Amino acid sequence: MSTSSMNPFLFPSLSRRDFLYGLTSSLGALAMTDLLAGDNLQKYDLKKPMHEPKAKNVIMLFMEGGPSQMDTFDPKPELNKLHKTESKRTGTLESGEKFFVGSPYGSRKVGQSGLDMSDQWIHLPEVADELCNYRGCYAESLNHPEALFHMNTGSRLGGDPAIGAWANYGLGSENKNLPGYVVMTELALPQGGSRNWSNGFLPGQFQGTRLRPTGSPILDLHGPRHKNRQHQRQALDELSFLNKVHADKHPYHDELESRMQSYELAYRMQMEVPGVIDLAGETEKTKEDYGLNQKETAEFGKQCLMARRLVEKGVRFVQIFSGGWDSHDYIERAHAARIRSVDKPMTALIKDLKRRGMLNDTLVLWLGEFGRTPDNNRRGGVYAIGRGHNNKAMTILMAGGGVKAGTIVGGTDEIGAEAVDVAHPIRDFHVTLLHLLGLDDNKLTYFHGGRYKQLSQFGGEVIKELIA
Repeated sequence: MSTSSMNPFLFPSLSRRDFLYGLTSSLGALAMTDLLAGDNLQKYDLKKPMHEPKAKNVIMLFMEGGPSQMDTFDPKPELNKLHKTESKRTGTLESGEKFFVGSPYGSRKVGQSGLDMSDQWIHLPEVADELCNYRGCYAESLNHPEALFHMNTGSRLGGDPAIGAWANYGLGSENKNLPGYVVMTELALPQGGSRNWSNGFLPGQFQGTRLRPTGSPILDLHGPRHKNRQHQRQALDELSFLNKVHADKHPYHDELESRMQSYELAYRMQMEVPGVIDLAGETEKTKEDYGLNQKETAEFGKQCLMARRLVEKGVRFVQIFSGGWDSHDYIERAHAARIRSVDKPMTALIKDLKRRGMLNDTLVLWLGEFGRTPDNNRRGGVYAIGRGHNNKAMTILMAGGGVKAGTIVGGTDEIGAEAVDVAHPIRDFHVTLLHLLGLDDNKLTYFHGGRYKQLSQFGGEVIKELIA
């Protein structure tokens, strides 16, 4: 696909009203945004990848708050030796008297590949040989909102298109009855809220569609009780006739034409969406594998299972946010609880995708907005056994989708403070992710503010060491 084929003038601009309309979670708004995407993609054939893709879909498991690399997948024996000794390190978010913090967990080699995992991971070792552990990524900001925006949109300022929106823009959804980009969260939104899955300056139809964690995932999914399908069909036909009469008098009123078709899509979605989000048809064994019968894993397990069902139906990009990883104090207790909540579900997800023959072309990611420091502040003479924010080192787990399975790529220094081997900024990670999807960051552009813009902001390079 050439840059010229991405000419933004092919796309009608959305009014402020339509933009705000698309931000809701109702069926009508979902239908409107997806219809616009499907209609434009069909007209201008923007679904073809730019080169041979290794992945068709992405499931991003986002650990909001910043998981600790040395307490999960990057053990540091030298750091353990320094436990509770004075640290003179500078450049962190907090100042004052500091001390080194060794990991409260043990670590061991798992799988035939010998990947490192803390002893808190009980189930994930079963899929160790499917994982690629990338230890060389580093961020820019030490503040949560900025770092979240950066990892999700390529910009620290917020308001730019999310990576899922770029993927949706470049490839579209394989199912016209479902959105191309779906987001799931726990009860609390991540810091920065919906700006983490915004369409930014892209047309509104490319934004992420959030499925609510409680109640109906999409509002107005079912029609009113006093109307059956035949009644709805008759009403739509009559409304379509009236709208067409008006449209014939105003042939350049594109929003009216799109709105007319959105009602048709909403009608179709009422038949398809319930079947996708209803887990009743899954076997009891599958539900048990995902942890749906255990309180600490039920919510994340349900979302992981829904993610598998969504990509199976053609959704391009699914993102799940899991909060609570910002462990400044009591990291032994806090991180252990968060690991238990995601360990079983994400293991089941990878196994399930492989069993169904979907792992080869579905890229699964586990990451946060940054890593953690090897030291922490003493507060009132008390050792706070936790970690600060660290934008110089983090761990990203990857599985499927064309990455090197059973490998460790890159590395941090002996105390986990900084990426020193195969070290790359977030923009290179984004460029690599697009590359795996068959997209070229330098060609996937959109004209806005007087220039062509791209996910990486100003270009980047593919991290070749990650690609099989």
